[in-house]
Amino acid sequence: MSRPASEPVRCGWVSADPLYRAYHDEEWGLPPANEHLWFEFLILEGAQAGLSWITILRKRENYRRAFAGFDPEKVSRFTETDVDRLLGDPGIVRHRGKIEATIGNARAWLELRAKHGDPVAWLIEQTGEAPGRNNRWPTLAEVPASTPASDRLSKALKKAGFRFVGSTTCYAFMQATGLVNDHIESCFRNGAVAGAFRR
Repeated sequence: MSRPASEPVRCGWVSADPLYRAYHDEEWGLPPANEHLWFEFLILEGAQAGLSWITILRKRENYRRAFAGFDPEKVSRFTETDVDRLLGDPGIVRHRGKIEATIGNARAWLELRAKHGDPVAWLIEQTGEAPGRNNRWPTLAEVPASTPASDRLSKALKKAGFRFVGSTTCYAFMQATGLVNDHIESCFRNGAVAGAFRR
C-alpha cells in the first residue's frame, strides 16, 4: 500500500498505531525535560528487553502509576511488599527480575546523584560522545543495534550497580533521549530534532 501524499515520511519502525506515531513525532529523539523522565526512559528501555516497544508504550501510564511517577527517591524505598504488589499488577510487565531491577536502579540513580551531583550529566559523559550527534542514516537497515558509545555506557551503568542495561538497551535509550539523532535522513523529524540537545 502506498503512503498517502499528505502523510509525512517517518522512520520505518513506526507502525500506523496512533500511539506509536505520536511517540515518534513528538518525543523520540528529543531530550527529556527533567530528571524523572530520564530515569523513566532508562527503566522502560530495560523493561522492553525481549518485548516490542509498542507493548511498553501501551503500558507506560500504568508504569508511571505503579512506580510513583518514576521518582527515584520514592521507588528506592519500595519493599518486598511492593514487589509482590507489582507482580500482581496486570498493567505492567510482571517480571520479578525487572521489577526488582527497577527498585535497585532507583537506588543506584540516587547514588549517582550523591557522588556526581547530576546523574544525567554523568550518563552523557559515559558515552564519550557529544550529545545529539546526527548520524544521518539513509535507511533503517543501516541503523545499528549498538555502538561503542552504548558499550561504554552499558559498562559504566553496570559498574554503578544498574541492571537490564545491556549495550542494545543503552543504545535504544540514547536514541530515545536524543543522545543521538537516529531519525533516518528522509524522516520529517530528522531536521526537527537536529540541534535540539541543549544542556
